[in-house]
Amino acid sequence: MKRFIYCLQCFAFVLFCSVSTDTTANTDGVLKLTKKLSEQKSEFPIDTDTTPDIEKASGDEILIFTESDLWNRIRHGYAIPNLDNQLVTYQTNWYSARIDYLLRIIQRGSRYLYHVVDALDKRGMPTDLALLPFIESAFNPNAISTAKASGMWQFMPATGRDFNLRQNIFKDDRRGVLDSTEAALDYLQRLYNMFGDWQLALAAYNWGEGSVQRAIKRQQAMGLPIDFDSLSALMPNETKNYVPKLQAVKNIIGHPEQFNVILPRLDNEPYFTSVKNEKDIDVHLAAKLAELPLSEFKALNPQFNRPIITGGNNTSILLPIENASVFENNFLSWKGAYSSWTTLSINKSERVESLANRFGYKADVVREVNAIPAKMIVKAGSTILVPKTARFSEENIPQQIAEDAQLRIERAEPGTRKIIVKIGKKDSLASVAKRYKLNVTDIKSWNDLNRDQIKPGQKLVLHIAKQSSKSQRNNTLSGKLAKNKSSVRNKALASTKKAVKTKNSKAIIVANRKTKKQT
Repeated sequence: MKRFIYCLQCFAFVLFCSVSTDTTANTDGVLKLTKKLSEQKSEFPIDTDTTPDIEKASGDEILIFTESDLWNRIRHGYAIPNLDNQLVTYQTNWYSARIDYLLRIIQRGSRYLYHVVDALDKRGMPTDLALLPFIESAFNPNAISTAKASGMWQFMPATGRDFNLRQNIFKDDRRGVLDSTEAALDYLQRLYNMFGDWQLALAAYNWGEGSVQRAIKRQQAMGLPIDFDSLSALMPNETKNYVPKLQAVKNIIGHPEQFNVILPRLDNEPYFTSVKNEKDIDVHLAAKLAELPLSEFKALNPQFNRPIITGGNNTSILLPIENASVFENNFLSWKGAYSSWTTLSINKSERVESLANRFGYKADVVREVNAIPAKMIVKAGSTILVPKTARFSEENIPQQIAEDAQLRIERAEPGTRKIIVKIGKKDSLASVAKRYKLNVTDIKSWNDLNRDQIKPGQKLVLHIAKQSSKSQRNNTLSGKLAKNKSSVRNKALASTKKAVKTKNSKAIIVANRKTKKQT
């Protein structure tokens, strides 16, 4: 009996060792697989305290990796070839010497970074590109360049329209976080498909695709390489430093410990969500209903130009995830008016003061809410925002106006009066400017002209100098004298013609004497 029990114990011990060995082998296999995958995805090591979590799916052979740290997710997705030259060294030293500046950008971008990375991952694009707003705008969606590029991704007005970023008086989608990101990724993908090289695609994003194409053709004609480093000699300084700046930020984010940087933890999860807005609502009220500081609401919704958000199927606002349900509940229980503003179409160009008096508004309110600078007049065809009256209390601004409304203004030139001239067949901008003693540049500015060409029949607005009352009286008197002199002369010539016709020699002599005397 004792022998039987001893054998049973030995069997149980062997079985336990077998199970333990299998479990250890499985664990080792998982760790090796984790290490292999991380080596394949990035040259940067995984931080010891942020190793991806490993979850088993329904099948034992299927493993799901969940990264909890957004920085690691970005590092694992690096796919743009590294650049290593003197400019990269210079830019890396520049950023590493300004860690406070870098951390301020990270703090500002922490609201948006997850959504940019997620959009890149869904498209299978390199996550290095998520760091591009560091270079473009310092992650400031309200940034405006001297060339009028705007938003986190710095779209020029025309390029923005090419990628369906609507720009009207109510909003500028170039500043919208989600819309501008999708447009930027569309553009970058198109540039990569065009050049087959991410560094050249980035150069084209900054310099323009046409400029990069011309540089490539020039290099090819001389039998020279067409990589970014080789082409950089042909690039302006801004573009020449563009990719090196991105590489510098990549280096610091990739190896923060080498630069004595402690990156703030960013969780790999969304910060905000999108909420439909079907009713016109004031911006300050929307922030109040979401229980958010106005500054935070505007940071998530920087695309809205005016103190009202127009309602409709195509309008959404972004809110922190925990505030979305708060907003919806407060919105439904709100008892007051949602919007304080409506629109007014302008049929003729006039000053804000004149316009406000005509419709019973306060001029300073109209000027401020429409961001119309002093000494500027509103041009015909514009749409402006004005305080809502009881008649419009519950009405939304019509969708067509909300989508297409534009505001055009021009300087009210002091000491001038506005006239409209019709262009003749032989007219040019230069001849019109000479005729009215004006500057071609001013005429183009007054009429929103981008080129010097004008067409017969076209109407131009001109601001010409007002004459003093004395000058006007002198001109009027001179005109009357000239008119009288011309009339007398014409009568004398008529007498001569009549005498010639009747062949009266004496009458001809008398008429000629009168003509000479009068003229």
